[in-house]
Amino acid sequence: MFDLTLTANAAAGTAAATKEFGIIEALTQGGPVAWGTAGIMAIMSIVSWYILFTKVFEQGKILKQSQNELGKFWSAGGIKEGAAKLEKNTVFRQLVDDGLKAEEEHSKLTDPMDQHEWMHSSLRRSQDAINAKLGTGLSFLATVGSTAPFIGLFGTVIGIYRALIKIGLTGDASIDKVAGPVGEALIMTAIGLAVAVPAVMGYNWLQRRNKLIAERMGTFANDIHGYMMSGGAVKPAVKAAPAAAAPAAAKK
Repeated sequence: MFDLTLTANAAAGTAAATKEFGIIEALTQGGPVAWGTAGIMAIMSIVSWYILFTKVFEQGKILKQSQNELGKFWSAGGIKEGAAKLEKNTVFRQLVDDGLKAEEEHSKLTDPMDQHEWMHSSLRRSQDAINAKLGTGLSFLATVGSTAPFIGLFGTVIGIYRALIKIGLTGDASIDKVAGPVGEALIMTAIGLAVAVPAVMGYNWLQRRNKLIAERMGTFANDIHGYMMSGGAVKPAVKAAPAAAAPAAAKK
């Protein structure tokens, strides 16, 4: 009987503590500062995840194209025919279109310029423009990763400050008087870290994938340059499609 009473009292105490010191209660105690800090970090988290998902989809599409469609391009009879096999408004199609445009514009130059240098600079500008577009939004992830912990720390400082003010006004340092503000402070720290860590990890991962895309673009641009400057005589070897599995030998 005594054990049942202790268990009931413990459960009631836990429920009361949860009700008094939950996340919503802690934010309510913190007032506009706590709600404002939490709101800012919520916005940062939502935008960070949106950038992460959209960039992963964009990068995946480019990497898939580099693996599956470039072989079709090089197996075509000419560069214009190969360009038609690439999907429009894609990275590698843009490189091909810019190369063709540079070839046409070279004859219109009033001052003589080496065609190789003109083609190289045109393809370089195209790659730089694509890399800049791929990097859009990553600076926000870096900013979130570096500032979210400090925003959470700001909430922590406010919580500790409120706890000290309450102690000074009441002269009572009992746990029930300071647990709420201190809990609020710890919640803000945890939220700041929860926002910052995915942003930093996502930033590093997306940067690594962008670097891989840039390397493949550079290789493709060099191949385009060599192909166009040699009149089609120089082009990369096209990997043959995997042969179908030979039929199983007849059983003896």
